Amino acid sequence: MVTELRSSDVDGAGPGGQEELAVLEAVERRVLWLSTAIIDHANRVRPNPSGLKVGGHQASSASMTSIMTALWFHALTAEDRVSVKPHASPVLHAINYLLGELDESYLTTLRAFGGLQSYPSRAKDPDPVDYSTGSVGIGATAPLWGALARRYVEGHFGGAGRGRQYSLLGDAELDEGAIWEAIQDPMVPSLGEAVWVVDLNRQSLDRVVPGIAADRLRGMFAAAGWQVITLKYGNVLRELFGRPGGEALHARIDAMDNPEYQRLLRCSAGELRERLPGTGSTAGPIADLIAPLDDASLLAALRNLGGHDIGALMEAFDSVDDTRPTVIFAYTVKGYGLPTEGHPQNHSSLLTADQMRTLADRLGTDPGRPWANFPGGSPEAARCAAAARRLRRPGHAALQAPAVPADLARPAPTGSGNTQQALGRVLLDLTRRAPEAAARIVTVSPDVSSTTNLGGWLNKVGVWSPAERPNWFADDAETILHWRERPTGQHVELGIAETNLVGLLGELGATWSRWGQPLLPIGVVYDPFVNRALEPWSFGIYAGGQSILVGTPSGVTLAPEGGAHQSITTPSLGIEQPGCVTYEPAFAIDTEWCLLAALGNLGRPDGSSAYLRLSTRPVDQSAADVPGDPAARERRRRQVTAGAYRLRRHEKPVVTLAAMGALVPEALAAADRLAALGHGADVVCVTSPDLLFRALQARRGLSQDPDWVLDQVFPADRATPLVTVLDGHPHTLAFLSAVRNTPVTTLGVTRFGQSGSIEDVYRYHGIDTDSIVAAALDLVD
Repeated sequence: MVTELRSSDVDGAGPGGQEELAVLEAVERRVLWLSTAIIDHANRVRPNPSGLKVGGHQASSASMTSIMTALWFHALTAEDRVSVKPHASPVLHAINYLLGELDESYLTTLRAFGGLQSYPSRAKDPDPVDYSTGSVGIGATAPLWGALARRYVEGHFGGAGRGRQYSLLGDAELDEGAIWEAIQDPMVPSLGEAVWVVDLNRQSLDRVVPGIAADRLRGMFAAAGWQVITLKYGNVLRELFGRPGGEALHARIDAMDNPEYQRLLRCSAGELRERLPGTGSTAGPIADLIAPLDDASLLAALRNLGGHDIGALMEAFDSVDDTRPTVIFAYTVKGYGLPTEGHPQNHSSLLTADQMRTLADRLGTDPGRPWANFPGGSPEAARCAAAARRLRRPGHAALQAPAVPADLARPAPTGSGNTQQALGRVLLDLTRRAPEAAARIVTVSPDVSSTTNLGGWLNKVGVWSPAERPNWFADDAETILHWRERPTGQHVELGIAETNLVGLLGELGATWSRWGQPLLPIGVVYDPFVNRALEPWSFGIYAGGQSILVGTPSGVTLAPEGGAHQSITTPSLGIEQPGCVTYEPAFAIDTEWCLLAALGNLGRPDGSSAYLRLSTRPVDQSAADVPGDPAARERRRRQVTAGAYRLRRHEKPVVTLAAMGALVPEALAAADRLAALGHGADVVCVTSPDLLFRALQARRGLSQDPDWVLDQVFPADRATPLVTVLDGHPHTLAFLSAVRNTPVTTLGVTRFGQSGSIEDVYRYHGIDTDSIVAAALDLVD
């Protein structure tokens, strides 16, 4: 349903009366000044030896001051959380300052090293920030996944409360596909605590948004099951529309496309009297309507939009229906109240010194004391103090993440198996051998549970749903996957959208810091599609979310699937992603140890995310040659989780074959053939190129990571020429030659894949046994 909320009448005052409205408008003016001055100081006052532009967004901040004033000083509760659009971060800092949550010393540090961040950051800003934003579309959708994570924690463990999750976003941000992927996910329509406020200022970075898209956008949200509230006109315009000729003016502005309206904002009063009436039969009535208005009133009336009407905004927040998601379209003027308002190129424009002085005079502030707060005892100071008390959150005692065993002490697997199968088996084993840890695991899948070996786990723990739903196939004897949906389930099934998967992973992985309740989230996705999810995955890690992303199946080892389903770049992505450890094990036991190590790093202040790249290729598990002696087995486990181990040791090696993941069988076969030719070869099984690279950096004094694994796996007395091979881009392992400064040949995948058998595809890419043998002979002959 689409609702048009009308601003208060001219004589009205919204929910709180004229006195409250006057106080809030005074707070709004101070927020506008502070946010503008924070940016001004960073660019025009603070010393800048390099001369590079510092930047900031005074116009984008100005369009949000009314919305954020009404939200923080009227609507928010302590349990609510807000994602602030990136370019409005100065408004957030200004509000936090007025609430006593930010020391004045920080107001001069916007975009300075160690100061206020360019965009809101949970991890780096000194004041309260609920959601890190800065990547368009991701910050907007994060509260949806935050709402789901809150419900999950509250249902399983309690302590997460019932607050709303707000997103403040610009209308241009709605161009992002991630927005529409999120609102259409089957999980979202039940999230009634989600409230989006769209700053509909009709401008993007470069231009005025062409056409009129608001009606279409409203319809799309309504079709997705959202409550839609529109705040288009303020009380002055509403009063004008009620006068003779007002209907014509209303119709004229409604039909006006965005560029024409924006151009009128830049007109003088005289120009506006000529242009606003337009042409045709309604021009006369409109001209007669505006003729009695003085110039100041006429100019103010055109700008009197609902997104700048505090009373209308208060009404909108009070009318939110908590049974379904809500979007509020708040019409605004970009740069509202600034000399640059409405200009199509005002996105990054900065006010001059003269303009700042004029603004200070109009807003009733002293440019010589830019950070002055409201005087004690004033109604505005009282309002700020009351809001600060209302919004103060109780502290959460952080629970320690449950202990995850390093080894499940299972006998080493025998026979044929693959690493993807090991994933499901480890999860089931944990329910029996470490139930406290297993109770904190939550898996997430974008409709690929059955094809990524999560079926057994899903049957064991059930599917999470806000309410229990009947399983209509429970009595179907041919049904293998039992889809029991209930609030106690530990698997969340999303629609087919990888960005949603990693968005939810990030929020599930942040519950330890939000509510003191650590979860151990694992997301499973087809590895070729990890690239689709890279930006929100990285941003979730940046925001403090700790989770495990499993990419499976992977590589050109998916031979019959063809090039579209064969990942090439993913092995190196984990190396390059901060806050994440990447693993690509070859055997089931290695997968178990790596997964347990990754789980043990979640839900803690010094924790880390992980990325596991797994395969469906059947591999002889006895080739892992796991030591039977307990001490030797533990040594192997430590090496596996540190990045590599020596799988084959020749008496007199002349070459070392370093292989990863699905290519280890080819390396072992190549070592056998080389031995038959009289060339001894050691075989190193790499489980984490990421950790090996960190160890190499540590050896050079460039990091604090441990480096002991290099001496155990690549000892100086066995340094030989090196052949590296993996099912991915060869540069992933190229750095290994630097461990002992040995010659190296790197084999891998550098072209789009082909369909065919594994043998044909491996041969095509030069990663088959013949290619490994040939590369080794070139190095040693």
